[in-house]
Amino acid sequence: MAALDLALFHVPIQRKERTFRSKEELTLDYTDTELRARYRFGREGILFLSDLVRDKLTRQTNRNHALSVEQQIMVTLRFLASGSFLQVIGDTLGLDKSTVSRVVDSVLDALCEKRNQFIQWPTNLNQTKAEFYEFAGFPNILGAIDGTHIRIKRPHHDEPSFINRKGYPSLNVQAVCDAKGRFTNINANWPGCCHDSHVFRTSQVCAHMERNGNWENGILFGDSGYPCRSFLMTPFLNPNEQHHRRYNRCHAITRSIIERTFGRWKRRFHILHSEIRMDPKKVTKIVLVCGILHNICIQLNEPDVAAEELVNEDVENGNNYNGQQDGRGIRQHIAETSFNRH
Repeated sequence: MAALDLALFHVPIQRKERTFRSKEELTLDYTDTELRARYRFGREGILFLSDLVRDKLTRQTNRNHALSVEQQIMVTLRFLASGSFLQVIGDTLGLDKSTVSRVVDSVLDALCEKRNQFIQWPTNLNQTKAEFYEFAGFPNILGAIDGTHIRIKRPHHDEPSFINRKGYPSLNVQAVCDAKGRFTNINANWPGCCHDSHVFRTSQVCAHMERNGNWENGILFGDSGYPCRSFLMTPFLNPNEQHHRRYNRCHAITRSIIERTFGRWKRRFHILHSEIRMDPKKVTKIVLVCGILHNICIQLNEPDVAAEELVNEDVENGNNYNGQQDGRGIRQHIAETSFNRH
């Protein structure tokens, strides 16, 4: 009777029907305009990035629903382009939040390994100087340098170090760009409380310029937040002479390329505009990858970057300077010889 009673009350377990979220959004079956609106790259760019990291991202599995390399690239680009939460990206693309997180981590790691391939110090110095000379006639420039703050969530450890002068937590990102707006160096390792001059003084760029930078080899352009050095030209703080004012005007025109580059960079990858709610180490990786992708956009002639122009490599790069190799002396020489018109 007991066995019969158990049989009468036994209810078969109703297994929930297995369903799969649609991944129709993760397809290349859009126009290039539609793809760029979603991922900041057209079809050619997405395939280029996929081939670049295919050996790192190919899944060793026989499962039918594993994400392809192209889909992993598109998930990460959507995250960087939109600046949305991982949960929102997952809901938009029909993926679980944990899947999106793993995919983004894998793609960031794979692209970081390509840093030296796409962020390089200028090798053709004469061409670089000629391209900068086209802006306002300023000679011997190798790059424009500046810092920008990337907002982050308040970290759990050492929070005061990340609070910048405007009162919010950030990373102070130093970057150098060439005349085409390509990043030639990015340093995203310093918290927001650090001043631009300190970040520069401790950077590899400063060490390189101290060894190799001079008037003949080329110099950098920076704003008044940087010290005037023999390899780093800053504006005159109180220009009294006419040629000092001309120097400052041309300095501002030429140096503005780094500010415009930051603007294009942050518009393309909106995550850099919003608060990145991740650990500072991961934010550093995100900033670096966005710099790599920015340079790839220029390389592939993505439409929101100005087309490259031909340059004249025979441009005169200024009068030779044989005086004392100090920043103020060189700056005075530039102002007198290049901007002292009577």
